[in-house]
Amino acid sequence: MLLGSNLGNRIMMLDIALTQISSRIGVILKQSSIYESTPWGFDDENNFLNKAIEVLTSFSPHDILKEIHSIEELQGRIRIPGPYRSRKIDIDILFFNDQIIGDKDLIIPHPHLQERRFVLVPLAEIAGDLMHPFIKKTVSDLLADCDDSSVVNRMKDKE
Repeated sequence: MLLGSNLGNRIMMLDIALTQISSRIGVILKQSSIYESTPWGFDDENNFLNKAIEVLTSFSPHDILKEIHSIEELQGRIRIPGPYRSRKIDIDILFFNDQIIGDKDLIIPHPHLQERRFVLVPLAEIAGDLMHPFIKKTVSDLLADCDDSSVVNRMKDKE
């Protein structure tokens, strides 16, 4: 999964999401550092903070999606159809084992992860050897091949 926030207390939003995921979805096995990047696909003065996590769960992908939407709503996310915009919290399922799902409500692997450095950089930190089941490249290889020139900076650890 990838967590992102660019509104409010961004670190707190990520921490709340982590707590909710742990209590409602499953055990967080790995988590990346926090990375800061400019918004992707739209202009805004607030940068995003992102963190990738690996979760061990007994839930189905569709049940995870329902829980994610509930967690986002709990944190004040309002889903409005249309272009990308700022948000308090965004939680995306990037992969689910090696499954490929193409429903109208859920696409796994995430259809644009290979195009976005803000996704690939934190994901490579925790799962660089993970093979994309459709593209047949590792996350590290996807990052090396990525044309996105966005700057993604690792935040210094909290002191």
